[in-house]
Amino acid sequence: MAYNYDKLFGETRDALGEPTAVFVDFFDQLGRQDVRVLDVGCGQGRDAIFVARKGHRVVGVDISQNGIRDLRNVAAQESLPIEGVVADIASYEPVGFFDIVLIDRTLHMLARQERLTVLGRLLDHVEKQGWVLIADETSNIEDFKSVLSAHPACWHTALSHGGKLFLCRTER
Repeated sequence: MAYNYDKLFGETRDALGEPTAVFVDFFDQLGRQDVRVLDVGCGQGRDAIFVARKGHRVVGVDISQNGIRDLRNVAAQESLPIEGVVADIASYEPVGFFDIVLIDRTLHMLARQERLTVLGRLLDHVEKQGWVLIADETSNIEDFKSVLSAHPACWHTALSHGGKLFLCRTER
């Protein structure tokens, strides 16, 4: 049985804590402003809110209504450019293209084939010279590399932070 994040988010403010450090480092060094970011499995927005505060436009997607509610509330209070979407990432189809697709410890919650299908679908929505940032279980990284290598628009650079981060830069 899957963990009930909607219940957690309904009971606990900032349930998952601070933004993921390696993503903070990435955005601190990005050197660009106003990029369009898709945060897949955003929960209450720990990464999405940080990214928007850095001056970027964010679409956050999560199955948790409570998580998206909290994300939208912070965005409204701070006038942040964040759109919150309640959707199951297994069937979610992004609209348009994104400069960065951020997936923070979300894909491992899906069955193997489903996670690979979702990643492949998301790659179709990354802008030329865009990035895919994935923090996930170390055991899934090789599968992610396979999906990225098979995608016609990707070349990839693997970087690790505790063995759990994979970055892909597209070259369409």
